Amino acid sequence: MQSAYEGLRSQAFSLTAEQAGTNAATYGVLMETGYPEAVVTLVALADGTASLYFSNGGGIIGAGTHKKPAIAAQSLVAFASHNLQLLTQSNFTPLPEPGHTRFYVLTTSGRYTAGAAEADLGENRHVLSPLFHTAHALIYEMSQIDAARDA
Repeated sequence: MQSAYEGLRSQAFSLTAEQAGTNAATYGVLMETGYPEAVVTLVALADGTASLYFSNGGGIIGAGTHKKPAIAAQSLVAFASHNLQLLTQSNFTPLPEPGHTRFYVLTTSGRYTAGAAEADLGENRHVLSPLFHTAHALIYEMSQIDAARDA
């Protein structure tokens, strides 16, 4: 039986541009980071949809209904579209190992991917570091909405 996480992840990978609310060639970004206890999957779509899933349960769904996360999600997708040359086309979607981050960019011409050590990305030692930091700006905006709900 498929877990909720696996179902959400599979659904994200099977989205079309139309389902993502756009006719743009690049319509979605997934950033996955492996930790010893779980994999965290960030999903951003061209229509401002933004979600964060944890393989061990839980997450933040629907943050894109708020203005700042929606803008950050759209910015991440737009930024990724201008950096496709840094990724390679692939149909494979393996989960990252602990300590590693993998990006998947959804386009009308296929799925593009690249990955690196999370520390290298976070410390600006990798060509994908700007994409990593743009994704983390979205996570920050999502966390602010989630924190406001809990307050």
